[in-house]
Amino acid sequence: MSKTEKTKKKKMTIIGIGSILIIIIILGAILAVKFTNDKDKNADNTLDAKEAVAQNKPEKTLNIVDIDSTSRPYAVMINNNHDAWPQCGVQDAYIVYEIIAEGGITRMMALYKDQDTAKIGSIRSARHYFLDYANENDAIFVHWGGSPQAYNKLGSIDSLDGIALEGSVFFRDKTLKRAYEHTGFTSIENVKEYAEKHGYTRSTNKDLLLNYSVDEIEMTNIENAEAANEVKIRYSDYHTTSYEYDEENKVYKRSMSGKANVDLATGEQYTAKNIIIYKIRNYTLNDGEGKGRQELDNIGSGEGYFVTGGYVIPITWEKSSHSEQTVYKYENGEELKVNDGNTFIQICPTNAQIDIEGDVNE
Repeated sequence: MSKTEKTKKKKMTIIGIGSILIIIIILGAILAVKFTNDKDKNADNTLDAKEAVAQNKPEKTLNIVDIDSTSRPYAVMINNNHDAWPQCGVQDAYIVYEIIAEGGITRMMALYKDQDTAKIGSIRSARHYFLDYANENDAIFVHWGGSPQAYNKLGSIDSLDGIALEGSVFFRDKTLKRAYEHTGFTSIENVKEYAEKHGYTRSTNKDLLLNYSVDEIEMTNIENAEAANEVKIRYSDYHTTSYEYDEENKVYKRSMSGKANVDLATGEQYTAKNIIIYKIRNYTLNDGEGKGRQELDNIGSGEGYFVTGGYVIPITWEKSSHSEQTVYKYENGEELKVNDGNTFIQICPTNAQIDIEGDVNE
């Protein structure tokens, strides 16, 4: 090989080595930049995660019921004869139905779910149409006696009867200065223990009757909403149920026939977060006994009112069968949502007088 060729080869070798070094330097620079960027990105992600944790608020849950609970409720017949006041334990119920009975007297059925109420009552006898509302909630029915029509239907429902279970599940409060028939009570612990021992199904796959809103409903955004600070429902000459809005606590204070509806144990006035009101035709049964027992035409549909948060809106109701749930809807056909809290469902006669007033100071 000539000297010229050797020199040329040497130059090419130097150039090759230089090129390789340059490539290595460039690759190193690229990797360094990528590492820095990845590090910064990871640091940013870590910061975002910390900020997310710091800013994360606890998930809102309902207070009135546990929507994940599958336990069956208990439906307890509550005496509403004026001589049986005050009642006990009704505030713990998540739903209370009030419906007319004979003689213009109303009776109430209080539903308890996952509660430990120590004293409930006084407890009264069953009327057959109340069983429709126990069924629509898949509830275990608690009563003290009943009409012949009620006993004809009780065979198809899990129930506890004070006539058979007085002294065990049911007890008398003999300290009360009232007629003996108005002294019967029970507790959730007692009925729960009985239900478990006798193999009653303790879980349900039935949905809750009402759709609850975790956030307070803005009633003014709903069409045809009007102020409702006072509500008065005259069931009969004998009985009127009324409510007065407590703006500070956003509940309605409950009264009956001009007297505050207070609790026997606590002395506190009962309150309602939600009130559903509608009329259903009732009439006297021709059962040959002449006791004035009533029938209720509760299968069908109609109109009513929903009251909450100081406002009232028109709604509709529909019940397709005795066991199917009543469906409540807004006027536009969407299913009704109620506020997180207890609900009184006031089912009243077609001749009942319903007065709902806005600002009572106007």
